[in-house]
Amino acid sequence: MRRSLPFTDERHQRAHHFLVEEAAALDGHDFDGWLSLLTDDIRYRVPVRVTTTRATDPDRHSTMDHLDENRYSLTKRVARLATDHAWTEDPRSRIRHLVTNVRTFPAGVDGELEVESALLLFRSRGDTRPPELICAQRQDRLRQVGEELLLAERVVHVDEAVLRTQNLAIFL
Repeated sequence: MRRSLPFTDERHQRAHHFLVEEAAALDGHDFDGWLSLLTDDIRYRVPVRVTTTRATDPDRHSTMDHLDENRYSLTKRVARLATDHAWTEDPRSRIRHLVTNVRTFPAGVDGELEVESALLLFRSRGDTRPPELICAQRQDRLRQVGEELLLAERVVHVDEAVLRTQNLAIFL
């Protein structure tokens, strides 16, 4: 097991603060603000999880992704949410990103950090559908750009092999 940076380490505190502020932007539907937290070469993936026996690899993922996006596709998705054509988000979802178990590691590249976190996302839409929960582990790479940390890569490992949500029109 790798040892993470101590919670008192300034790099860990900055990374944790970044994740809290990012969650606030997403929960507040400030998608343009969220895009400003991403590097130009961002890669955002949600691999498909495969259920296997313990004799094989219990944490195996397929070579397919639910999402595999870059800056261009994320920007287009945000722009679409602002139109009348985003019917999967009309009415808009009420969401809450609960980010916890944050562990920070020095990356092999100067100015970058590897950050692991647990995510529990609560989503409610309209008045008749039951709320949805998505539980996942996120593996992020944060990069120092000027005075700020920006998200350079995110891989979201959803804990379920079959997603029990109507769509992924939201950001994890």
